[in-house]
Amino acid sequence: MESALHFYTMDLNQQDWLDQLQKDTDAVILDVRTEDEWNDGIIPGAVNIDIYKGQGFIYEVDQLDKSKNYYVYCKAGGRSAQACAIMGQLGFGNTYNLVGGFTQWEGEKVMP
Repeated sequence: MESALHFYTMDLNQQDWLDQLQKDTDAVILDVRTEDEWNDGIIPGAVNIDIYKGQGFIYEVDQLDKSKNYYVYCKAGGRSAQACAIMGQLGFGNTYNLVGGFTQWEGEKVMP
Protein backbone atom coordinates (compact mmCIF):
# COMPACT_ATOMS: atom_id res chain seq x y z
CA MET A 1 0.00 0.00 0.00
CA GLU A 2 1.39 3.39 -0.99
CA SER A 3 1.65 6.11 1.60
CA ALA A 4 0.70 9.51 0.26
CA LEU A 5 1.21 12.90 1.78
CA HIS A 6 -2.12 14.56 2.45
CA PHE A 7 -2.00 18.30 2.35
CA TYR A 8 -4.43 21.02 1.53
CA THR A 9 -3.59 24.18 -0.37
CA MET A 10 -6.23 26.68 -1.27
CA ASP A 11 -6.00 29.85 -3.32
CA LEU A 12 -8.11 32.47 -1.55
CA ASN A 13 -9.06 35.95 -2.62
CA GLN A 14 -8.22 38.74 -0.24
CA GLN A 15 -11.58 38.83 1.57
CA ASP A 16 -11.78 35.05 2.08
CA TRP A 17 -8.10 34.90 3.15
CA LEU A 18 -8.64 37.64 5.74
CA ASP A 19 -11.99 36.28 6.98
CA GLN A 20 -10.55 32.80 7.47
CA LEU A 21 -7.35 34.15 9.04
CA GLN A 22 -9.29 36.17 11.63
CA LYS A 23 -11.24 33.06 12.78
CA ASP A 24 -8.21 30.75 12.83
CA THR A 25 -6.62 30.21 16.25
CA ASP A 26 -3.76 28.17 14.69
CA ALA A 27 -2.83 30.72 12.01
CA VAL A 28 0.66 31.76 10.97
CA ILE A 29 1.12 34.49 8.35
CA LEU A 30 4.12 33.74 6.14
CA ASP A 31 5.62 36.37 3.83
CA VAL A 32 7.91 34.74 1.23
CA ARG A 33 9.14 37.99 -0.39
CA THR A 34 12.70 39.30 -0.44
CA GLU A 35 14.08 41.43 2.39
CA ASP A 36 13.79 44.57 0.22
CA GLU A 37 10.12 43.82 -0.47
CA TRP A 38 9.54 43.03 3.22
CA ASN A 39 10.99 46.43 4.15
CA ASP A 40 8.34 48.14 1.97
CA GLY A 41 5.64 47.00 4.40
CA ILE A 42 4.01 43.81 5.65
CA ILE A 43 0.69 42.34 6.73
CA PRO A 44 0.66 42.65 10.55
CA GLY A 45 2.01 39.58 12.36
CA ALA A 46 3.78 38.12 9.34
CA VAL A 47 7.06 36.22 9.53
CA ASN A 48 9.44 36.43 6.59
CA ILE A 49 11.22 33.54 4.89
CA ASP A 50 12.46 34.51 1.42
CA ILE A 51 11.59 31.80 -1.13
CA TYR A 52 14.54 32.94 -3.27
CA LYS A 53 16.87 31.48 -0.62
CA GLY A 54 16.32 28.11 -2.33
CA GLN A 55 17.57 25.34 -0.05
CA GLY A 56 17.75 27.86 2.79
CA PHE A 57 14.02 28.49 2.37
CA ILE A 58 13.29 24.76 2.52
CA TYR A 59 15.47 24.38 5.62
CA GLU A 60 13.83 27.31 7.46
CA VAL A 61 10.27 26.33 6.53
CA ASP A 62 10.90 22.73 7.56
CA GLN A 63 11.63 23.99 11.10
CA LEU A 64 8.11 25.48 11.43
CA ASP A 65 5.24 23.78 13.28
CA LYS A 66 3.52 21.64 10.64
CA SER A 67 0.31 21.42 12.69
CA LYS A 68 -0.40 25.15 12.21
CA ASN A 69 -2.33 26.71 9.32
CA TYR A 70 -0.17 28.89 7.07
CA TYR A 71 -1.47 31.98 5.29
CA VAL A 72 1.15 32.64 2.66
CA TYR A 73 1.71 35.73 0.55
CA CYS A 74 4.26 37.32 -1.76
CA LYS A 75 4.16 40.36 -4.03
CA ALA A 76 1.67 39.07 -6.63
CA GLY A 77 0.69 35.50 -5.67
CA GLY A 78 3.07 33.39 -7.78
CA ARG A 79 5.89 32.74 -5.32
CA SER A 80 3.42 32.14 -2.51
CA ALA A 81 1.64 29.48 -4.59
CA GLN A 82 5.04 27.85 -5.17
CA ALA A 83 5.81 28.09 -1.44
CA CYS A 84 2.48 26.39 -0.59
CA ALA A 85 3.36 23.52 -2.95
CA ILE A 86 6.82 23.12 -1.36
CA MET A 87 5.28 23.20 2.11
CA GLY A 88 2.82 20.49 1.12
CA GLN A 89 5.72 18.29 0.01
CA LEU A 90 7.37 18.91 3.39
CA GLY A 91 4.30 17.65 5.22
CA PHE A 92 2.38 20.82 6.07
CA GLY A 93 -1.33 20.07 6.32
CA ASN A 94 -2.95 23.41 5.51
CA THR A 95 -1.62 26.29 3.44
CA TYR A 96 -3.61 29.20 2.04
CA ASN A 97 -2.27 31.28 -0.84
CA LEU A 98 -3.24 34.96 -1.07
CA VAL A 99 -4.29 35.50 -4.69
CA GLY A 100 -2.97 38.83 -5.98
CA GLY A 101 -0.43 39.06 -3.17
CA PHE A 102 0.67 42.14 -1.25
CA THR A 103 0.38 44.35 -4.34
CA GLN A 104 -3.42 44.00 -4.28
CA TRP A 105 -3.74 43.85 -0.47
CA GLU A 106 -6.21 46.45 0.80
CA GLY A 107 -6.08 45.41 4.44
CA GLU A 108 -3.87 46.76 7.20
CA LYS A 109 -0.17 47.24 6.41
CA VAL A 110 2.63 47.98 8.84
CA MET A 111 6.35 48.57 8.63
CA PRO A 112 8.43 45.64 9.88
